[in-house]
Amino acid sequence: MTNPVTLHGYFRSTASYRVRIALNLKGMAYADAFHHLRKGEQRAPAFLAVNPQGLVPALDIDGTVLTQSLAICEYLDERYPDPPLLPADPLARAKVRAFSQVIACDIHPVQNLRVLARLRALGVAEPLVTNWAAQVIDEGLEACARLVSDEGPYCFGDQVTLADLCLVPQLVNARRFGVELRWPRLLAIEEACLALDAFRRAAPEQQPDFE
Repeated sequence: MTNPVTLHGYFRSTASYRVRIALNLKGMAYADAFHHLRKGEQRAPAFLAVNPQGLVPALDIDGTVLTQSLAICEYLDERYPDPPLLPADPLARAKVRAFSQVIACDIHPVQNLRVLARLRALGVAEPLVTNWAAQVIDEGLEACARLVSDEGPYCFGDQVTLADLCLVPQLVNARRFGVELRWPRLLAIEEACLALDAFRRAAPEQQPDFE
């Protein structure tokens, strides 16, 4: 790999967190470009030129910019296949993708900063905004607890997959919103993942822009 890799992100962004884990698992060096979401830096013209959607993460790699965390992770997996983030078996791969999308497509977008800001702008009281986020996360993680495999230390067996990259950041958000983490299997998976250096180094509190 000759071109430098730059990850546009924010320490608290769970989508950026997923990509940080993937890059670490692949053993890839990268530079950070931070965009403070609470200050609206993602809407600056310079960043909109990078990602017209005004969202993080965006990954500048191989001479182009990729957006959307799951698409980025799958690109990394296809371009740098060791270790794999998806199983070889098509059925197992579909299950990993489905679990990942429960979090990335159904839980995360409904409780992210942009949606919560719109609720506040509509005059919804702060306790109700927080409760909205907590309820969305609670319902989603309940589904995840039913979808996850009961074998192996990780979501779907003995190999870390894209599902684990989605689960661990979402549990961080669950704690932020005061969700009762009543799923022993999910917490056991989190513990197994956080024993790995790639996950520990990707944690929000380990990022240079952490505050």
